[in-house]
Amino acid sequence: MNTRVSAQGSGDPPVRTSVVGLGWAAKSIWLPRLRQHPSFTVTSVVDPNPAARAEIPQDRTGTRLLSDVTELSPAEVDLAIVAVPNHLHSVVACRILRMGIPVFLEKPVCLNSAEAEQLAAAEREGGAVLLAGSAARYRADVTALREVIEGHLGELRHVELSWVRARGVPSAGGWFTQRQFAGGGALVDLGWHLLDTVGPILGPVGFDQAVGTVSDDFVNDQSSGAAWRDDAPRPEDSAGDVEDTARGFLVTEDGVSVAIRASWASHEPYDTTRIRVDGSAGSATLRCTFGFSPNRRKGSSLVLVRDGETTEVPLPEEEIGTEYLRQLDELPALLRDPASQGRTVDEVRRTITVIERIYRSARRARIGARSTRAARVVPASTLLNSERLHHGGQ
Repeated sequence: MNTRVSAQGSGDPPVRTSVVGLGWAAKSIWLPRLRQHPSFTVTSVVDPNPAARAEIPQDRTGTRLLSDVTELSPAEVDLAIVAVPNHLHSVVACRILRMGIPVFLEKPVCLNSAEAEQLAAAEREGGAVLLAGSAARYRADVTALREVIEGHLGELRHVELSWVRARGVPSAGGWFTQRQFAGGGALVDLGWHLLDTVGPILGPVGFDQAVGTVSDDFVNDQSSGAAWRDDAPRPEDSAGDVEDTARGFLVTEDGVSVAIRASWASHEPYDTTRIRVDGSAGSATLRCTFGFSPNRRKGSSLVLVRDGETTEVPLPEEEIGTEYLRQLDELPALLRDPASQGRTVDEVRRTITVIERIYRSARRARIGARSTRAARVVPASTLLNSERLHHGGQ
């Protein structure tokens, strides 16, 4: 029996929801949770692929199977959850927003600053609110970390964030590893979640400095795929052109430093997420695993260190993916709140700007490295002339 309490209240009708895009996220994350949540009813699903629509199990709610978002109507839909491939996020969301239908957009919300502005314009023109996936914020262990920060750390000095998978390149050889479709690799995918946790910790800050590096040691390794996603085998002639690892270092306007690492694959035995926050009065470290990978250490741990004393902070146990249900709990109130309009876009602007700056820094570093290597290469003619001089010019 479902014992969850509707966030809308017992007298409010459920949010009539359409799920747009029937890939892994829709089928594994959103549809099952929407159907078990009392505050939502799935009135339709949208995908241009007839085979994808045919895979959706029907129930007594009469979910409509649609091929295009033009078939949606604000008179019939209260919310559209958009979970299409990355390069279509902004395009599809803007179309729906302009129709006057609120949109919940999976991360990455956009691939560049221009798309962020397009979303802002569509939200204004349609008068419908844009919301975004922020599941990491709704984890119980992340909430406990924020409480420790607020109560025990004093002035914040430094934040370290990392999400490192042992093996977890998604859809290797598919759109996820193609820059033109995904916008980037691990930084856009995992790094967006990490940066999303920074906002509640530091507030709406800007960054004076941002540098970064990227590498691609694993992205085209057949053994590095995300096994839990049941992705199709990689085509023989396919190759990804995005990073599997990104590292960045940021400094806020008021001098707080932030180090970030996002890795789809590594030499580690388990997938691990780590958030450490140093303050003037102490430090706190959360170790857990974001996401759905089964290759994880059991449970989460949160440690507070002050004046040489270590305190283990108790954390509740929860099932993998509970954070998505918890975010659904909050969505009805956000849809009703007039202050929600524009809030997501403001956060998105900050996040995508940081990602763009890290990528620019990484590109400059790679260009500089290639120039240095080229300068070290001695032309064959120079070697030949040197050899002749050594032997008397013969």
